[in-house]
Amino acid sequence: MEIREVLAINLRKHRRARGLSQEELAHRADIDRTYISALERSVYAAGIDVVDRLARVLGLEAADLLRRPSSSSRRGKTTDEET
Repeated sequence: MEIREVLAINLRKHRRARGLSQEELAHRADIDRTYISALERSVYAAGIDVVDRLARVLGLEAADLLRRPSSSSRRGKTTDEET
């Protein structure tokens, strides 16, 4: 899984868990809503400053948005290590 995908999955998960729309998250982080959308679709790679701003708004550490899901949370998907 590429790091863009990791960010996209974690960003969407944490945003939804906090009940925020893309628009509200964008407003709070002072980022354009279309950029949030692109990040959640893995279209753009975010700079470290953007990751930090998003994490702060979501009440997280930047590393939390870049942490790869554990193999137990990727049910149904296999990797070379698991086969």
